[in-house]
Amino acid sequence: MYKRIVGAWIAAVATLGAHANAEPPVFVLNSLQADISVIDPATWAETARIPTGKEPHHLYLTPDEKSLIVANALGDSLTFVDPRTAQVQRTVRGIVDPYHLRFSPDMKWLVTAANRLNHVDFYRWDGTDLTLVQRVPTSKTPSHLWIDSGSRTVYSTMQDSDELVAIDIATQKIRWRTKTGAMPADVYGSPDGKQLFVGLTGSDSVEVFDISGEVPRSVQRIKTGNGAHAFRAAGDGIHLYVSNRVANTISKIDMRAGRVVDSFPAPGGPDCMDVSADGRFLYVSARWARKMLVIDTSERKVVRAIPVGKSPHGVWTLRHAAR
Repeated sequence: MYKRIVGAWIAAVATLGAHANAEPPVFVLNSLQADISVIDPATWAETARIPTGKEPHHLYLTPDEKSLIVANALGDSLTFVDPRTAQVQRTVRGIVDPYHLRFSPDMKWLVTAANRLNHVDFYRWDGTDLTLVQRVPTSKTPSHLWIDSGSRTVYSTMQDSDELVAIDIATQKIRWRTKTGAMPADVYGSPDGKQLFVGLTGSDSVEVFDISGEVPRSVQRIKTGNGAHAFRAAGDGIHLYVSNRVANTISKIDMRAGRVVDSFPAPGGPDCMDVSADGRFLYVSARWARKMLVIDTSERKVVRAIPVGKSPHGVWTLRHAAR
């Protein structure tokens, strides 16, 4: 009996140790299947599917990195997942049309873009619960969000009215709006806070805005490829990746120089991305091919294509380069 107990205890400790040392999974949202593919980065096999609400599109990590929040746009809900174990923690309902989401750096606000209902919502975050404080009407089809490092301003693109909107966080009122190129999608702020990069999905470029003054100014268009869509920082504070969904490429932009310095093939309609902790690999959802691509930026090619679900969109992993 004693030997059996000791043996069981040793096995349990070994299992816990192996789990603790395991690489955290890569998560891929399958928008048209209402679930998440869980990818093991050691074997590159899909190990599980996590059911979500209807049409999950984007996901975001809580400030304490204890929960990965999945935004279920047509399900009007958020699914909280443990980013280490891939276990569902809870579901929060009554979150209206959360298409895109972002936390303020001061950890006080979760902001969501209601893509089909034309408003941006401010939820007070106390570390555990969310409380709706303000609903801000916008233009047509708010798409992606960016919040500045000082937690002062939310920037949102308007996909169907070709605009960029700035919302003051303190007053939760629109500060300004400006026209953009065709079908603006993702938006990313430069590390110095002076510029915004906007992906023009209806074009072949990234539009750059100077936001250092009271009035924003469009100062440049960087040609990247047809369907410029989603951004991911490279982690070095200098370079920014953009997925060109129609061109089937990923462009690497030098934000200081304002030019493309490299390009990588990404077949199947590349969309959202994440970057490995060492900065070498891109994890890319191939929206039309039902795959997650692993791109080796040193070899400049796709080295893996992992089958996932229908219309893969958001991608995230806990072991990532700086965002």
